[in-house]
Amino acid sequence: MMRMHRRKAAKEHAILTVFVLLAAMSGWFGVEHLAILRMVEQWVGDLRVATLQPPEPQHPQIIVVAITEETLEQFPYRAPIDRQFLSDLLRELERRQARAIFLDILLDQPTEPEKDQILRATLRRMTLPTVVSYIHGANFLTDKQSAFLNDFVPAEQRGLANLIKDRFDNTVRWIYPGAVIPGQGHLPGVAALLVSRLGIAPPAETIPMTWRGRPDAETEPFGIYPAHLVPVLPKAWFADKIILIGADLSLTDRHRTPLSAISHTVKGLYEFGTPGVVIHAHAVAQLLRRQDSPEPGELGRAFLLLTTALLGAVWSALPLTLATRLALAIGALSLFWVTGFQLFHQGGPLLPLLAPTLTFALALAAGELYLGREEREQRKFIKNAFSRYLAPAVVEQLLDNRHALRLGGERREMTFLFTDVAEFTAFSEALEATALTQLLNRYLDGLCQVILKHEGTVINFMGDAVFALFGAPAHQDDHPCRAMACALELDAFAETFRLEAERNHIPFGVTRIGVHTGFAAIGNMGSEVRFQYTSLGDAVNTAARLEGLNKFTGSRIALSEETTSRCPHLPARPVASVVLKGKTQPIAVLEPLTPEQARSPTMLRYREAHALLAAGHSEQAEPLFRSLAETDPCAGFHLDRIQKGARDVTLRMEAK
Repeated sequence: MMRMHRRKAAKEHAILTVFVLLAAMSGWFGVEHLAILRMVEQWVGDLRVATLQPPEPQHPQIIVVAITEETLEQFPYRAPIDRQFLSDLLRELERRQARAIFLDILLDQPTEPEKDQILRATLRRMTLPTVVSYIHGANFLTDKQSAFLNDFVPAEQRGLANLIKDRFDNTVRWIYPGAVIPGQGHLPGVAALLVSRLGIAPPAETIPMTWRGRPDAETEPFGIYPAHLVPVLPKAWFADKIILIGADLSLTDRHRTPLSAISHTVKGLYEFGTPGVVIHAHAVAQLLRRQDSPEPGELGRAFLLLTTALLGAVWSALPLTLATRLALAIGALSLFWVTGFQLFHQGGPLLPLLAPTLTFALALAAGELYLGREEREQRKFIKNAFSRYLAPAVVEQLLDNRHALRLGGERREMTFLFTDVAEFTAFSEALEATALTQLLNRYLDGLCQVILKHEGTVINFMGDAVFALFGAPAHQDDHPCRAMACALELDAFAETFRLEAERNHIPFGVTRIGVHTGFAAIGNMGSEVRFQYTSLGDAVNTAARLEGLNKFTGSRIALSEETTSRCPHLPARPVASVVLKGKTQPIAVLEPLTPEQARSPTMLRYREAHALLAAGHSEQAEPLFRSLAETDPCAGFHLDRIQKGARDVTLRMEAK
């Protein structure tokens, strides 16, 4: 036996390991190779970068000199940018003792010859490290443009301005290291070339971009000044600074980045995407301080996926109900996501969130499918065995809580409903037993379907009578309204059933219904050998007595005010103020109405008559009740009381 248990345990451990590995691999593969999952994962990361980037002071060494719309307004043409202006700008920054300059302007075509020659000469005379944007290839330039660019920009100043974009969502996410250009050898990317000219060794391969945080919501990560204002700005603002010159124009050199995923302002730097010069500024800032990406590496991601997959598999084996396990799993995943957002905001890693969530869910689902087989078989057996005898809600309670089979109960507020058929005993004695059984079964089956439709619990059958309740075993905030609506539908079914029986010459009686809301004990009552799920208490007795009250008032449904007051949207009319046998305080009894009945002129007349009688004006109420008595049994009941001397709506019951 021990050996068999060990083999079973070893088998389950092996299967658990397979589940963990498959879930981890599936989560990794899905996010890496399925476009929609990859885009969701990236968007969640971009959202954190755009909104929760840890604040940092404005970069002390990097300045962006932006060519804006106001700058271009000074020239007779927009493009290419005035070469004389660019030459003057470079010499002005050199005079202001800038540390290094990157010119993010593509100089691939001639403009005014004299101005072209001035800028060409200026580039060759620059004494400080200078990098100029360069591109290569037939996909970007014509042969004529390439020849002009190669002649115009000195070889040592050429930095490839390429941006590496995610193939799934076209977002810039990496720093371009450079490429081998035929005839020129290895040509570095602009950020790599610029930092190498400053004595810092750049990375030899592609690395993820680390985006610098803002000091606050209104301040950019880098100082940004319009190019045409440089001559009038203080010299100290540019001295010993790395200057990046580029366009900040609405539709020019703009790219999707995590920073532009959610704009910080309605109109601002990221309105149409991030300017290329700003992207290069982030790359230079990262390389200057040799900062690693906040995203975990391959080993870190693998560890995270394996851990979450293991947690999912173990979670499926927790000795809890499926609903509880799922609720706790959702809570744990929610906490994981909140932690992922908060961790990044506090300067921690940018953890992947979707892939670990998928691995956890897949491992949990696989564990449920495997480890839950025996549990599902047991639940199926219990459900099949008991569903014929107990209300479905009770069966579900037993399935979710086997301890409910023990004796005991609890006190809670519920709504109780009783039905009974008038004169059933006398009618049943005149009907053959088989026919009576078939008729009663059809009647009770119809009642039960209505009750269960409103999610009530059928507690007991007492011959033709039914005892049901709402609000247990499952809690229902709206149990009074469920019971009230159910009573109306039960009445409609019972009347249809009665009329059909009469057409078949079977004098089936009127169904009377009583409903009351109150506190009572609910649970398994009886002995250890035999017990029943039922409810006991004064509220139960009150509902039963309200059912019997109908035969005096002429109504078919009697509701207590404790029920109707909780359902102001369901119309009802007052019947009487009743002091039940053995009680000293009256309770208001009402009859539910359909919307059509509530709006009818006769019902308005009834309410007027009832209000007069309640106020003690029986003489004025009498003619109104008389006009209704022929078609309204309840009006006839009050008319008879007035004729016997009643002066109000209070009714004292001497019988149960």
